[in-house]
Amino acid sequence: MAVSPLLWTLFLFSIIFSLQSSSSSSEDTPITRFQQYLRFNTAHPNPNYIAPISFLINQAQSIGLTAKTIEFVSGKPVLLLTWLGSNPNLPSILFNSHLDSVPAESEKWIHPPFSAHKTIDGHIYARGAQDDKCIGVQYLESIRNLKSRGFVPLRTIHISYVPEEEIGGFDGMMEFAASSEFRDLNLGFAMDEGQANPGDEFRVFYADRIPWNLVIKAEGIPGHGAKLYDNSAMENLMKSVELISKFRETQFDFVKAGKAANSEVISVNPVYLKAGTPSTTGFVMNMQPSEAEAGYDLRLPPMADPDVMKKRIAEEWAPSIRNMTYTIVEKGKLRDHLGRPIMTPANDSNPWWSIFKQAVEATGKLAKPEILASTTDSRFIRTLGIPVFGFSPMTNTPILLHDHNEFLKDTVFMKGIEVYESVISALSSFEGLSDQVI
Repeated sequence: MAVSPLLWTLFLFSIIFSLQSSSSSSEDTPITRFQQYLRFNTAHPNPNYIAPISFLINQAQSIGLTAKTIEFVSGKPVLLLTWLGSNPNLPSILFNSHLDSVPAESEKWIHPPFSAHKTIDGHIYARGAQDDKCIGVQYLESIRNLKSRGFVPLRTIHISYVPEEEIGGFDGMMEFAASSEFRDLNLGFAMDEGQANPGDEFRVFYADRIPWNLVIKAEGIPGHGAKLYDNSAMENLMKSVELISKFRETQFDFVKAGKAANSEVISVNPVYLKAGTPSTTGFVMNMQPSEAEAGYDLRLPPMADPDVMKKRIAEEWAPSIRNMTYTIVEKGKLRDHLGRPIMTPANDSNPWWSIFKQAVEATGKLAKPEILASTTDSRFIRTLGIPVFGFSPMTNTPILLHDHNEFLKDTVFMKGIEVYESVISALSSFEGLSDQVI
């Protein structure tokens, strides 16, 4: 690991941005700064991290924040900004967002996905507008406004910009959270990304579902396509497919009946099937294959029992007595070191919840706390016993993360800055003891 390995390059970029800002005749506003951040192409498989980090450092320095880059994995820097509190001995607060974004199919967009085009009605089209470059800029803009009013935080505030979240976070937040640099932050509370709401309430998330990648393989006797074999590879695999489909249906029934949210059940979705003997025209139709394989994306809420799920897979979905094997790749933990489900209490037992709730409700309505249906970097922080809420202040906005024509309306973005001013000032002014594990 090397600290600030890209320092010289970042310095040069910082000078370029400073010259561009000083020489440009265009208006310099929160909206134009948001657009500038959106124009950096940080999409996989080749995200550009150096340019946006240089931009963020320039913005941070303009409002008096200290900046540090840390590279745990070569070419994948983490940026850490800090606003020192008046009592730095108190546990600090972290506001996290990720630098990277998913790819965009340009030909299917109304406007180029990295143009940050703003329409007459205020829609800003860009990949990352909702997921999640909006909060990365809103953090800075809210601090800019708080500083202009002479606000001084009691607790130290950190802002982190991490790479690789969209491909699992394993070279980003996972490495950062396991580091001595992270421990030295002495965190008491953290915030990360959430999701938009088509309604008029701000959504907040107290847990993530954890993804499992499940691959099931079946073997059997190959032979002529006209013969009926017992325990053929395809027969055994299709039995598993049927059982998994029935399980998926029972879980989905709870959602359709209104007895559970989508994020509160175990979702199982097939992502690929692989079998057959290839030929120049497709597949050999009069041959039964000796191997067949299926891949599934599982998402488990924190209250699910991982041991029960593994038992179901081993005994029902891929039993060895049917010549079947399986592999599971667990992309996160469901239990902490004490065996408790990994989630942040969203009630009065958590003092941070009360402070956060009051701060948001001073600016608008807060929805019932939810489990996020997908997965964020929050899981790496919660595993350490640090309370985390996922929150992106976007109301009256369609959910367009990873979709074509992702956009955020300018008034929604500006409202988010106001919300974060309330949240940051309230959380950083909290005097109560908060260094205990929630």
